[in-house]
Amino acid sequence: MATSTTTVASIHDPSSAEYKKARRRYLKTTRNRDNRVDYEWTPFRAAEKKYKARFPPPDLSNVLDLATLDESRREELAQGGWVGRSDAVEWKVIRLSESNSGRKAYTIPRIPGLVILPSYISREAQRDMIRWSLRDHARYPNETNLDTHYIVPQEGIWNISLRSQQRDGQEETIHPRASCSSQPPPAEIPEDTKPGPRKLISNPPASPDTFQDIATSPKAPAPPSNTVAPAPASSVVRKLRWANIGWSYHWGSKQYDFSKGKAEVDPVLRGVCRRIVQSIEWADVYAEDDSSQEGWGPEGPDWMCWDETYDPDAGIVNFYQTKDTLMAHVDRSEVCATSPLVSISLGNAAIFLIGGLTRDTEPTAVLLRSGDVVIMSGPACRRAYHGVPRILENTLPTHLEEGDDDWAVYADYMQTSRINVNVRQVFPIGFTPDLPNDKK
Repeated sequence: MATSTTTVASIHDPSSAEYKKARRRYLKTTRNRDNRVDYEWTPFRAAEKKYKARFPPPDLSNVLDLATLDESRREELAQGGWVGRSDAVEWKVIRLSESNSGRKAYTIPRIPGLVILPSYISREAQRDMIRWSLRDHARYPNETNLDTHYIVPQEGIWNISLRSQQRDGQEETIHPRASCSSQPPPAEIPEDTKPGPRKLISNPPASPDTFQDIATSPKAPAPPSNTVAPAPASSVVRKLRWANIGWSYHWGSKQYDFSKGKAEVDPVLRGVCRRIVQSIEWADVYAEDDSSQEGWGPEGPDWMCWDETYDPDAGIVNFYQTKDTLMAHVDRSEVCATSPLVSISLGNAAIFLIGGLTRDTEPTAVLLRSGDVVIMSGPACRRAYHGVPRILENTLPTHLEEGDDDWAVYADYMQTSRINVNVRQVFPIGFTPDLPNDKK
């Protein structure tokens, strides 16, 4: 990791070749830029631009980095080079159950319902979860982003790529779906797939009142791209961006497609997330919040019984490469708008932004490292805008670099990757959905 540390340090040194190269590239790309463009940015967009920038390298002094409080992570911080501050944002420590002795949980008073558990997932469990994400989960019957554009065999792109590596360089070719489809090309390109600036979709919030309309509205499959070419498996595996968990998520409408039924949520993952939620003393999170009675719905707050009622039935595994981002968005798809969303970070570190109910609220920046867990809960937090503007390159911890022969292929992939596993509960307890073509 010495080389990686040097690279990160050099980009902050004006006399280094890396800094000068980044400056030249910045000047070239912004030569014709309108200097007034940033006047129209919302506070959230301004923060995204700040941390996404390759030059000048972003200043992390306003980024909360709870790992700096942990002496056992000192080597991890030093080798990565990117370090925030523990005092960037006001926080408080809350209790965990006795079975989690030694671990700590933190809340941020300005964002009621947000809970951060640094280094909660053990090093061994991080490896197990990475293996599961790539080898076991990103394959049939779970949908991935690749399925729209490629014909991916049921064993999944990761396993095909590994098999290809064992064939003395004779890689398997993954063929585009459009070239093998009997369907005629669409007469018009759908609005959400046209080139140009990304169009933001503001889907109506799901609720018990709107559920029936959402469940019965048509959700056409996205058309396969006509420009995708055949490619070796090792190339396609780097294009993996997400794999569905549980209920099928329809990206075009930003709603669940309940007509497809629900895939089984991995029991180990489900158990991990339930134990995380059960370990929190939720009274420490909500009891002192004057606004804790607002926005919960007609039945009022239900955090008092999450240790019994929380049951995740949907989610996404996100696969990021170091140049990827996740734009500001708000989760409106779950009928249950308050129960905890559990998010687990694996691999390279990332900047996580979370704001308020509109993009006009200046977001809080949190540096999330491998093994960290974030819980978004309650009406204010679950409906807050959030995103990931930056994956911090060269921040893969040593325990994910070293290992036996079996781990070597995963370590190579993770050098430039971050995996985020997040699960949520779609339906509130007591709500019985009337599903079209029920396949439960």
